Amino acid sequence: MRLISYISVMIIPLVIFYITLHALLMRKHVFELFLNGAKQGLLTVFEIAPSLIGLLVAVGIFRNSGALDLFCNFLTTVNNSLPFSTLTLPPELLPLTFLKLFSSSGANALLFDIFKKHGTDSYIGFAASVLLCCTETLFYTISIYFTSVQIKKTRWVIPVGILLSLVSLISSAWIARLFV
Repeated sequence: MRLISYISVMIIPLVIFYITLHALLMRKHVFELFLNGAKQGLLTVFEIAPSLIGLLVAVGIFRNSGALDLFCNFLTTVNNSLPFSTLTLPPELLPLTFLKLFSSSGANALLFDIFKKHGTDSYIGFAASVLLCCTETLFYTISIYFTSVQIKKTRWVIPVGILLSLVSLISSAWIARLFV
């Protein structure tokens, strides 16, 4: 166990040392390469900042306006009217699934609310934890990565991503039922 702890502490300094040593042996100007990489990183940040700011503002407005609660109440009504009980999902997971598509930090805040209300070892707490591990911040990722490489048409990425989030929702509830 001490060896793993030592390796985890030393891995980043060793990688930095290796990269620097390799660049020096190849007779490259290390600091100049570092500055060029930092400059390209800042240019990427400036390119994606408008998309990121717009997305974060939209999520904040959507959540604070009460529209998220209305939408989640609608989903809960639809969920409760399902004719078969094996796929009936806990209503607490629906807003979590929806918010995770846009904001990981917002979904984490909802997760902590679920933990406070139901506990971490409860069925709902376990299912919510599995759900957040299985889903992606779809719209955040698309806005960042597609903007940085100037892709205009997302084609099937959004429908397939939403479908996979729904599969993750059902799977997390099913897995939680098996283990809790």
